[in-house]
Amino acid sequence: MKKKILAAIAAGLITLGSFGVSDAASREEVAAIHVEKASDFQYWNEDSPTKQKIIEFVEDVTNPYSTNYIPPEDRIATFDMDGTFYCETAPIYFQEAMFLHRVLEDKNYTAPKKYLDLAKKIKPKYYNKEKLTPAEDKLHLEGLTAVYAGMTDEEYRAYVREFMNDNEDGLTNLKRGEAFYLPMVEIMSYLTNNGFQVYIDSACGVSTTRELVNGVIPIQFDRILGSDFNYTSTNMGKDNPHDHFFDRFKEKIVISGKTLTDNAKTLKIFSILNQIGKKPVLAFGNSGGDSGMLEYTLQNNKYRSMSFFVICDDVERELGNLTRAKSDTALALKRGWNPISMHDEFKTIYGDNVRRNI
Repeated sequence: MKKKILAAIAAGLITLGSFGVSDAASREEVAAIHVEKASDFQYWNEDSPTKQKIIEFVEDVTNPYSTNYIPPEDRIATFDMDGTFYCETAPIYFQEAMFLHRVLEDKNYTAPKKYLDLAKKIKPKYYNKEKLTPAEDKLHLEGLTAVYAGMTDEEYRAYVREFMNDNEDGLTNLKRGEAFYLPMVEIMSYLTNNGFQVYIDSACGVSTTRELVNGVIPIQFDRILGSDFNYTSTNMGKDNPHDHFFDRFKEKIVISGKTLTDNAKTLKIFSILNQIGKKPVLAFGNSGGDSGMLEYTLQNNKYRSMSFFVICDDVERELGNLTRAKSDTALALKRGWNPISMHDEFKTIYGDNVRRNI
């Protein structure tokens, strides 16, 4: 049946929304989402204040007769990834879950003892929603790249693709590579189809993010900002990279294993300045790690601007935490960020049969 539905979509005979989504939407079905006008939205509740605000904003700033008109070249929208349009709670971020898999479950890899001991210690903490100690946090951040040292970028991305086929923990009928918030993907599609340049500005590693969204979110790789791997070449030795001559016949570029260059909080602003060169007029986040991007968008913007804050307050279709949701909502209202209630505003999140099971 799924093949017939997808074939019909490809032929332009039906729309995905007319069927709804019973299980989790496949990557192909997420990629088929197309929202151009207000009536195209399928996955938001009709009374959603966020949907109405977005529609009103877009119709206003794209109207050449409006005093708030924004030229297409300045219609910049930035999105965090984890927790904003992709799952971050089952039970942890994709990168962290893949680290545990690499160290504890990958039969083709023997982890250094310090990472093996760490993984055994922190896994139950993650599942019990306990905080790591500062020392555990530091070693874990180090391990996120160290356990892939020596891989080329292509090899690492292949590893990401393989891990995407694992099921999410804590949610039924959902693979990691399918865990996109369908309503938020609609927003990204709507903006793209109305002349906005959509960027991802994430703390997740760039290569990880690229592989997760590849073929699903219609976004160019050079519009994906994130934490950066440190690379080396297999023949570099003690050479300074500035002085090293790369010989394509004798060496290859690989992950060095040094800690990621982070992209969170105020660093997200620096990424925007260095890689986009223009201030966003729309920003979407879900945590304090996105605060820089959200605040920068609203600060002295020459155009009409808005920031939005996704609140994970659904404890049946997602692994929501109501205590944190209350705190996050209060923070958003205090800072002038528009809160988005997953419970109240999302008609579905991943698909109607995706439910919390822990």
